[in-house]
Amino acid sequence: MNTARIVVLAIAIGAGGVAAYLASGPSQKPAPAQPVAQLPTVDVLVAKSEIGLGQTVKPGDLQWQTWPTASASAAFIKRTERPNATTEITGSIARSPFIAGEPIREQKLVKADGSGFMAAILPSGMRAVSTEISPETGAGGFILPNDHVDVILSRHKKNPNHQEMADTVVSEIILSNIRVLAIDQAPNEKDGQTTVVGKTVTLELKPEQTETLARARQLGTLSLALRSIADLKQVAETEDKPTRRGESVNIIRFGIPSSVTAQQ
Repeated sequence: MNTARIVVLAIAIGAGGVAAYLASGPSQKPAPAQPVAQLPTVDVLVAKSEIGLGQTVKPGDLQWQTWPTASASAAFIKRTERPNATTEITGSIARSPFIAGEPIREQKLVKADGSGFMAAILPSGMRAVSTEISPETGAGGFILPNDHVDVILSRHKKNPNHQEMADTVVSEIILSNIRVLAIDQAPNEKDGQTTVVGKTVTLELKPEQTETLARARQLGTLSLALRSIADLKQVAETEDKPTRRGESVNIIRFGIPSSVTAQQ
């Protein structure tokens, strides 16, 4: 073997070794991935599907869902504290609607104990009173359950000084910021409807307000004025107070003051 062949063979062997080294890569192994910190969680009772106003809660409407402990409110029902909550909640009536996945809070539920759902969803001390409406007196059907309205009384009044003159029509707000419980027998909005044309509206009233409404129904025509949703948290400018027999009330119409004695 001559010298040239030996040199070529040596170069080939050296090149092969370098290629093998480069192909093998660095011998250092990659550092192991750092473990991800696990947030503490707790099982919370939530609505498995939508629960409407006045709906009776069934076992299939509820499920346990993992929830971060840090964001779990004290009002939530936790499995660690009440493992039998599904059975305990079943049969309750929803005083407010739940959306799917919303945590169950007992403040929005009530036990009916054999009563109807309307009696169950009424707040303590309040009354449900119905009165007739029409498209003309009910804001064209745009009043929906859970809206707030003003009740307006319109009646004919004779002029005592000019009996021959035609009656004047007097209108006044007798109840302000009243919650609508139902239209006819529908206690909630269905299928995203924007209007409900009904013949009867059920209002949520205080005991003294029920007397005012009953008297007003005998005096004239009642109309409902829909209030803006922005007014829901505002206190009515004037509170409806019961007027006692023989108590005088000053009324100013068209700039002319008059005194009226209340009769009950």
